[in-house]
Amino acid sequence: MKTIKFFTFAALLLLSSFTSFSQKSTAEKPTIIFVHGIWADGSSWSNQITALQAKGYPVISVQNPITSLADDVAATQRAIDQAKGNVILVGHSWGGFVITQAGNDPKVTGLVYVAALVPDSGESLASLSAKGPAVTIGNYLQPSGNFLYLTLEGVKTVFAQDLKEKEQNLIFATQTPGAQNVFAEKSGVPAWKTKPSWYVLAKSDKSIHPDLQRFMSKRANAKTTEIEASHVVMLSHPEEVLKVIEAAANAKK
Repeated sequence: MKTIKFFTFAALLLLSSFTSFSQKSTAEKPTIIFVHGIWADGSSWSNQITALQAKGYPVISVQNPITSLADDVAATQRAIDQAKGNVILVGHSWGGFVITQAGNDPKVTGLVYVAALVPDSGESLASLSAKGPAVTIGNYLQPSGNFLYLTLEGVKTVFAQDLKEKEQNLIFATQTPGAQNVFAEKSGVPAWKTKPSWYVLAKSDKSIHPDLQRFMSKRANAKTTEIEASHVVMLSHPEEVLKVIEAAANAKK
């Protein structure tokens, strides 16, 4: 009887230790905060979200209103405030502008740019884009009030040309349009000057020219991974993008 009680106690002690270790390990993982771009939404990171959650990472995917840079930074700041520890910010496209500003928060320990814009102080989306070869995405925009939508032809031609039609249709249906004023808004002091950065470069991107991506990633001294993919590389090559995010999360601080 004493032997049974001893083994029961030992089993409970072992289980308690394992649970404590598991909780501690999870708590030590940084929160991964995803920031989408114009003509996308928070679900565009679904593959990475589920994979990271399965590995015990806390994850938040921001839903940007894309009404102004300040509004989007505020939405991301609310997500940062929810995090209990360190934060890795991951931004796609226009999301790069957002994490460049929000990344100045002391909780943020790393920035991951995914086919993203990486502005310096005083640069706007328009002025930064002018530093690289021209792209034709502007030919596929449909105005509605003060907002610009991307047409279905644009999704299929210059935004997500390497996805299946079903996925392209979903992007078109769930897109968040951008307020026209965001294209002229100027960036503030960039976090990439003081925080380590990673860059996923989409080599077949027709929305942000690959040469511009190389210029920005080099200027930010980012650890760069080039992938043969369209602008929505996180959807067409989810596992490769995930590896870069995990590398940032596990980097020595």
